Amino acid sequence: MPHTTRSPDIDHPTPTTPAAAPPAELSLEDRLTLIDAAMTVRLDEAKVAYEVNTAHIPTEPVDLADVITGPLDTGTVPLPDLYPTPVAALLHRAHHRLVTGGWCRGSLVDAEGARCMFGAIRAEARGDAGLESSAVSVVMDAIRRKFDGADSVPGFNDAFASGRTPIRMVDQAAGLADARGL
Repeated sequence: MPHTTRSPDIDHPTPTTPAAAPPAELSLEDRLTLIDAAMTVRLDEAKVAYEVNTAHIPTEPVDLADVITGPLDTGTVPLPDLYPTPVAALLHRAHHRLVTGGWCRGSLVDAEGARCMFGAIRAEARGDAGLESSAVSVVMDAIRRKFDGADSVPGFNDAFASGRTPIRMVDQAAGLADARGL
């Protein structure tokens, strides 16, 4: 039989659905959300695998009293003498008192025994008005180096809601007094 060629007279239907759009690029937030979900699944699977693999190991309950211990009572530890000069040493002791005894504002000493900057200086001066005055003067110099408009140590102390900055200023004043040989 001879070979004949047929012409294509078959109609091909045109697609009625539009071609799929290329995938939109995910934002960083979307990618992080997907990664978080994938990691959560992997961690859950690992947790189950760990529990299955260790279920046969016998364990005894741990008594927390054997694990959690408080600090040993070593008695009072003397504060090291970091500064040989009297004003610097006084300010160092005042800083230590604020750190260990607590800081307050609005009064020299509060009901719990916490002190303001001036109250700590006064307590550590132990009645020596000249030493107290020199220490307050150095603290004011240290404050004015960092903060404009401070008029007094108690005013500066009471301007803060937390003791971080006032306590830090007493420590910096101790260094300043030492540098000045006071």
